[in-house]
Amino acid sequence: MCRSLRMVPVECVARGHLTGSGLAEYRETRTVCGIALPEGLTDGSELPSPIFTPATKAEVGEHDENVAYEEVAHRIGAEPAAQLRQATLAIFNRAREIARARGIILADTKFEFGYAEATLGAEGAEPVLADEVLTPDSSRFWPADQWQPGRPQPSFDKQYVRDWLTSPASGWDRASEQPPPPLPAEVVERTRAKYAEAYELLTGTGWK
Repeated sequence: MCRSLRMVPVECVARGHLTGSGLAEYRETRTVCGIALPEGLTDGSELPSPIFTPATKAEVGEHDENVAYEEVAHRIGAEPAAQLRQATLAIFNRAREIARARGIILADTKFEFGYAEATLGAEGAEPVLADEVLTPDSSRFWPADQWQPGRPQPSFDKQYVRDWLTSPASGWDRASEQPPPPLPAEVVERTRAKYAEAYELLTGTGWK
């Protein structure tokens, strides 16, 4: 079963740790999406508190662009922007608690929201959580017992695929016009094994 929604063109990202594009921006400006962060943070550092770092939805084939919260409010309106920020951080904080109790760090994740056609633009309309939620494709999951700031973290997510694609083994130049090469069977199997392990740790049930 599904519902038809008018999707908000914003990636709603919550970060509890510093890595990825957030780390790259922090190294240049000591901010992420306009949010000032303390000095001395490094790859994998835990943030003083989770932050909302939205990105604009890109066209197919393009990369999403991190933007300040004020830009989101300008594009979609102050009330919807506030709703998205509140919902994103609330879901992230709850999910982080559950993951931590199972030995996993939820470093960051992204959500997408939409509005029912009948409520689009209506005062008091509530956003609906849509698309994938808290999957290894949309989140960074790290084993808590191996967390060590200052280096890339072992992960249960698609970072393994990213690492292979940007390695000499793939022969692919991300800046080129060429599409990524097919993934070798070994990379596919190891990625699948990581996803299955995360599922089993988070749910306490076996992967079939």
